[in-house]
Amino acid sequence: MSDPTRAPSARREELLESAYRYALRSGLADLSLRPLATAVGSSPRVLLFLFGSKDGLIRELLARARREELALLDRVRSDVAGSDPATVVRATWHWLVAPAHRPLLTLWLEAYARSLVDPAGPWADFARQTVDDWLAVLAGPPARPHADSDLVGRTLALAVLRGALLDLLATGDVDRTTAAVELHLSLVDAGGGPR
Repeated sequence: MSDPTRAPSARREELLESAYRYALRSGLADLSLRPLATAVGSSPRVLLFLFGSKDGLIRELLARARREELALLDRVRSDVAGSDPATVVRATWHWLVAPAHRPLLTLWLEAYARSLVDPAGPWADFARQTVDDWLAVLAGPPARPHADSDLVGRTLALAVLRGALLDLLATGDVDRTTAAVELHLSLVDAGGGPR
């Protein structure tokens, strides 16, 4: 078993990055240490030593995915700092539809679903954490006050984005899903309701 208080080694970080690239290609649901170890140039024994267990490795891979997602979304947030909520939602959607983000988003969706059906496993709290992450991104600048109506509006925007994202990942239809997001934004603007 690895010692979690020990400083991470260069080899551990290298294997984590290689395993992360493997997970982006292959997913995590059927992750088996032997094929993973072969793909990353290691052995199951070394992976178990460095990460403690298969669950420990999955937790590290999920944390790695979440760090990447948050870094990318923070860039979106900083690009639209001071903008109205519709601009924040639109910028977030444009980030979501970028083909380069599909592997990360597919992995995110897999982990999100697994955390709902296996809340005690390595996926624990992943879905809840990502809801909180996304609500924070949709809040715009950190200095903006967060009234209850603002939270409801961000929750609605998140629901629309998440639904459109599920559809996009299933169908690949960027035009239709983008039109649906734009229709939502126009209806919110027309009704003056929460965003």
